[in-house]
Amino acid sequence: MPTPKSPDKMQTGIPEFDLILRGGLPRERLHLLEGSPGTGKTTIAMQFLIQGRDDVGEKGLYVSLSESTSELAASAASHGWSLDGIEVFELVPLEAQLDRQQSILYPAEIELGETMRLVMDRIQALDPDRVVIDSLSELRLLAQDQLRYRRQILALKQFLQERRCTTLVLDDLTNRDGSKDLHSLMHTVISLEQVERSYGAARRRLRIAKMRGATYQSGWHDFAITSGAVLVFPSLIAEEHKTEFEAGEVSSGVKSLDELTGSGLARGTTTMLVGPSGVGKSSLALQYVAEAVRRGEYAAYFSFDETFATLLQRSTALGIDIAEALKEGKLGWERANPSRLSPGEFVWQVRRGVEDRKARVVVIDSLNSYLSTMPEEQALTLQMHELLTYLNNQGVVTILILAQQGIVGDVQNPVDLSFMSDAVVLMRFFEAYGEVRKAISVVKKRSGVHELSIREFRLFPEGMQVGPRLMDFHGILTGVPSYSGSPDPLLRDMTEAN
Repeated sequence: MPTPKSPDKMQTGIPEFDLILRGGLPRERLHLLEGSPGTGKTTIAMQFLIQGRDDVGEKGLYVSLSESTSELAASAASHGWSLDGIEVFELVPLEAQLDRQQSILYPAEIELGETMRLVMDRIQALDPDRVVIDSLSELRLLAQDQLRYRRQILALKQFLQERRCTTLVLDDLTNRDGSKDLHSLMHTVISLEQVERSYGAARRRLRIAKMRGATYQSGWHDFAITSGAVLVFPSLIAEEHKTEFEAGEVSSGVKSLDELTGSGLARGTTTMLVGPSGVGKSSLALQYVAEAVRRGEYAAYFSFDETFATLLQRSTALGIDIAEALKEGKLGWERANPSRLSPGEFVWQVRRGVEDRKARVVVIDSLNSYLSTMPEEQALTLQMHELLTYLNNQGVVTILILAQQGIVGDVQNPVDLSFMSDAVVLMRFFEAYGEVRKAISVVKKRSGVHELSIREFRLFPEGMQVGPRLMDFHGILTGVPSYSGSPDPLLRDMTEAN
């Protein structure tokens, strides 16, 4: 039995969308793009026609039953695009006309059959390679009968396939009764959604509901419409991204800290820094970032909580010059705004840092803010797990920061995400001899042995210091640690030491 031939595909003009479609839309087929008003159907359709015109010199036809030529041209101009060379055939009421250069027809005054005949005549006269019909909702209203409407769409489908056109039909779902009846007639069904939040930017997402005889990536994918581009962020499948990398430990540049962690952090693992606010988690992460830059590696820092100015001030206090590293392209810093950023876009930003810039150290600060980016916490946790698996497969040293609720006393984790990490570093405040001090310990490391001891650490202008083992600690895991030993092992200010 012969092996079925894969269909020839046509690119959409949106590279990441083509990745989801595994190469693009099958040629000479009828494809449905459905979604409520405002989800981005018209923008995607215009990009589809513009790509054919600019990249492969194909003829495009836009059949509009809801917008005038001038309205479509204005929408394209808002993205810096031009519809020159793309035929626009409008069938809209007179009162909607802003530019009456073409003849005006009145779909409300003619039968559905006549409207379909006019569309077919224009397609036959132009002989386009790509066609957009906007929208099926207007045709459905003209039909007034679901069976008649279905028959007309089936006739249009057969006509288009005979003309060897690749057609994208839009449906705004305003008449939801029977809106899915036509799915069986379509080769591909693409659904768009816009999700409004109580605060922050609305999120757009899409999925391929069906595509006959061709592979595609199922599930929902976030996307955004910006000035001049439609950006699609394919959902991550970690198992599709495995690379060979050299195993080894990554040093922090602080000998005593490396001793505590068991020679450093292993490549291809995730380390979670856990502790109350202000204990020094971000500063510890910066230490690993600075050491990666010194080794000549690229590091990527994704901050949900702090601005770059705050991070720069913190690094300067530690004697770390991240501004120069950023200027030289050795460090990437991204401000991840939870109220504007979708989870899919964040994952895509991390991937670009790893795949395009070859990042070897990635810091995510913090998990608390990441988890607040959307209410579906379970889905978000699974998405983060997939991202961490991907980073591990790439041999990246990943550092997650998780702020605990409270500063002293009953310190609690907002969520239990320790299962995601290969190593957990616990950081605590403690009181000794009339001073508030900081303790650090490693409570978990899957990739090898580590010290079970507790050490003090301090952040000096000359850099981070980690002291010797402290044997007289009690209650460090309860969040209310106490130290009853001698003051000799405790760290002192450099001025005192001198």
